[in-house]
Amino acid sequence: MFASPAYAQAAGAASGGGTMAMFVQFAPLLFIFVIFYFLLIRPQQTKLKQHRAAIDAIKKGDTVVTGGGLIGKVTRVDEHDLEVEIAANVRVKAVKSTISDVRVAGTGKPAND
Repeated sequence: MFASPAYAQAAGAASGGGTMAMFVQFAPLLFIFVIFYFLLIRPQQTKLKQHRAAIDAIKKGDTVVTGGGLIGKVTRVDEHDLEVEIAANVRVKAVKSTISDVRVAGTGKPAND
């Protein structure tokens, strides 16, 4: 009585640009990913590689900075840890992966500068 009849709409003309329209929708997302890769991910990966190389190249006599901020001279290097002299006759054992910086001998400046 109060209901009006519902009629099916005629199907629209088939458009041949379906894949192009999908590409246009995803283009901004792809562009943002490319920007993130070149501005954030890639520089972080190269910095991580440099840090790993510096940690692997630690040898006896190098000056290192631990993750806790202690600065000391390396007295012994093992496979996964090293012994650091932080004061006269005060030696501590540190895990290699917790070393945050390796300094150039004699200058006190970071090696990667």
